[in-house]
Amino acid sequence: MSIFIDSTSRVIVQGMTGSEGQKHTTRMLAAGTNIVGGVNPRKAGTSVTFHVEPYGPGAENRAAGDVEVPVFGSVAQAREETGANVSVVFVPPAFAKDAAIEAIDAGIETLVVITEGIPVQDSTAFVDYALERGVRLIGPNCPGIISPGQCNVGITPADITGPGRLGLVSKSGTLTYQLMYELRDLGFTTCIGIGGDPVVGTTHIDALEAFENDPDTDLVVMIGEIGGDAEERAAAWISEHMTKPVVAYIAGFTAPEGKTMGHAGAIVSGSSGTASAKAKALEAVGVKLGRTPSQTAILAREALAAR
Repeated sequence: MSIFIDSTSRVIVQGMTGSEGQKHTTRMLAAGTNIVGGVNPRKAGTSVTFHVEPYGPGAENRAAGDVEVPVFGSVAQAREETGANVSVVFVPPAFAKDAAIEAIDAGIETLVVITEGIPVQDSTAFVDYALERGVRLIGPNCPGIISPGQCNVGITPADITGPGRLGLVSKSGTLTYQLMYELRDLGFTTCIGIGGDPVVGTTHIDALEAFENDPDTDLVVMIGEIGGDAEERAAAWISEHMTKPVVAYIAGFTAPEGKTMGHAGAIVSGSSGTASAKAKALEAVGVKLGRTPSQTAILAREALAAR
């Protein structure tokens, strides 16, 4: 199994005709994702042809060749004509709020917003709207979500790892990729990059709960970073609800106080939001915490072997 997406997901791409949209649509198709349409009001009724060279898990079972993807004038039209239930947003920051709200209004069930640099007030508006409407929103400013061998929605390379029995949730895109690589021989049910902005649609707790309820996930790797209190809140949730082992890594032990490091949400104020405080909270509830990604991978192997 997997969480939030699987081989039955029918995906549309908002912004598919732009340069980033075309590049990553090609990669998603090559990974076996069932992309059924794109959205661009100015190019409705046209189509885009993608040359696909399959890669990643299951590539040997997929043929290379050209794939023609239709372009629709709206998400509602795309959903009505294709039965799409997942959308991924590749549009500039100024238009991301409207794109997200359009997808939510159209009845999309899972919405992945890749765009970075979205104003916080815009993100707050569409994140709240998604919660009100019961839409699973991932992002913004995230690499997306991948269930290896089934579906890849976003920008995560599909050939890092294969299917397995680990789950991964991360604030950081690049650290997502690194832990996927470090544990590639074990494989993953789903890897989800929730994004590092101050306001995101899916939290560590949301992902932990989904992995806890997934019978095919045996262990969860959680990647956090300095800033905010998401990891502390996750620790409290783990102590009350999680029966599966969780191994964690927190980026930013050497970060100076009061400075934004990378993500907009990674800012430390006084003693709040430090890597040490997060580590203390997680270790207090039995989470094994690595001080490097490689050490975290070793801890995950040990915890899985002891399960």
